[in-house]
Amino acid sequence: MPRLFRLGSQSEAPAPTLVRLGEDLRPRVVHLFALVGEAIAGATHALLANDRELAKRVVEQDVIIDELVNELVVAAEVELLDGAPRALSERRELLTLLRILPEIERNGDLAEHVARRAARGLGAEMSPRSRGLIERMGEVASTIWREATDVIVDGKPEAVGAIEDIDDELDDLHVSLTAELTSGSMSVPVAVEVALMARFYERFGDHCVNLARRQIGRDGAD
Repeated sequence: MPRLFRLGSQSEAPAPTLVRLGEDLRPRVVHLFALVGEAIAGATHALLANDRELAKRVVEQDVIIDELVNELVVAAEVELLDGAPRALSERRELLTLLRILPEIERNGDLAEHVARRAARGLGAEMSPRSRGLIERMGEVASTIWREATDVIVDGKPEAVGAIEDIDDELDDLHVSLTAELTSGSMSVPVAVEVALMARFYERFGDHCVNLARRQIGRDGAD
């Protein structure tokens, strides 16, 4: 992901967090972040453990994630347009929510893409080194999602600085896995599928960076 700036390197005041969202919206946002975190961890475990039933549950859960995103979009738009007097900070929080929901939905989709390949038994056909690299990519993806949750849901700006560094590790793992794919240790069809999965994890990290960039109120989201 291109580095247009380092997160936390500017001095302007941050955009509003989602800590003060209303009692109706905030629990649903917290639940949405939890579902996506469970999805990426579950998809990785299903792939490596060849657990096809778990993989199918992760795929099914993506429908719930999409529905929740749609519900939140409608709810935020209704609150913005209902004509009720609102403080500027409250309107900004609602706009922030509308801006980040597409990124959250995309990360749910990426977890689903991994789970679909797990459901087909791809993990059992991967080379030992590629399995190890994917395992690490799953761990790093879970970590960067927790950091993004800290920034956006819990309003912890101290977590911002770590996000790009974690994304750098995902990029490095992607490069290492690409090198493994060229070694001929897997059949061409399997190597192609593993290459796609590596890209899913890399994009997962990119979306976390985008979320943080949007949250702190700066341009440059990929």
